[in-house]
Amino acid sequence: MDLSAEFDHLLQESQAWLPMIMHYASQLLLAVVTLLIGWWLINRLTSKISGLLAARKADPALHGFIGSLANIVLKVLLLVSVASMIGVETTSFIAAIGAAGLAIGLALQGSLANFAGGVLILLFRPFRIGDWIEAQGVMGTVDSIQIFHTVLRTGDNKTVIVPNGNLSNGIITNYNRQPTRKVVFDVGVDYEADLQKTREVLLGLADDPRVLKDPAPVAVVTTLGDSAITVSLRIWVETPNYWDVMFMLNEQARDRLSAQGIGIPFPQRVVRVVQEVAAE
Repeated sequence: MDLSAEFDHLLQESQAWLPMIMHYASQLLLAVVTLLIGWWLINRLTSKISGLLAARKADPALHGFIGSLANIVLKVLLLVSVASMIGVETTSFIAAIGAAGLAIGLALQGSLANFAGGVLILLFRPFRIGDWIEAQGVMGTVDSIQIFHTVLRTGDNKTVIVPNGNLSNGIITNYNRQPTRKVVFDVGVDYEADLQKTREVLLGLADDPRVLKDPAPVAVVTTLGDSAITVSLRIWVETPNYWDVMFMLNEQARDRLSAQGIGIPFPQRVVRVVQEVAAE
């Protein structure tokens, strides 16, 4: 065997394959570098997301879930990108992922809506644990905010579970959000009653340490009804004192008004009976 001819043959073969090897090696090196850097950036990003949720005092269950979900989705996208960099055909792979995602989304659309609603509630916090709210036809104290539902405790100690999807898309009345609340106390008095004295009695009820001086209490005539004149006492209190002050007004108003000779009439209705005389 001619060693020189064999060597020349190998040299020619290497010259033919060397550009291809260098091309694929550079692509592989770039893909590995992209994978390492992307993996590190994704881990940093998801840790930042968890830190942001913690800073917003979101539910602890949300930290790990959103962090893990974002981590998985971003790493899948990274792997697909790296595979395409080294020449792997990813079109069918992406189509399969899209079809699977669509099928899962259609099957779990109710749960996904509740999950999205839970994320919005935990991020934007229209209410907090311990707030008294009214939503979806239910009133109660917020006991807990879960990923898929919110647990309310009604005034008579019933537990109501409200889906977060409906809750986040509906009207929510938060009675504890503001530091103060306005108490509107209406009372009906006789038409013969002295309205000035009635106003003085009601303003006397507002002389309570729980009633705020600013804005000042006012008593106004609001309605001339069928059998009574409605006088309205309007005062401001700190939100935690709202019901105590309202109960106090209901308890003391009648006695104070009666002591001044001011009556609270019962609702009255006049009924006319017309008797027809039969023709003879």
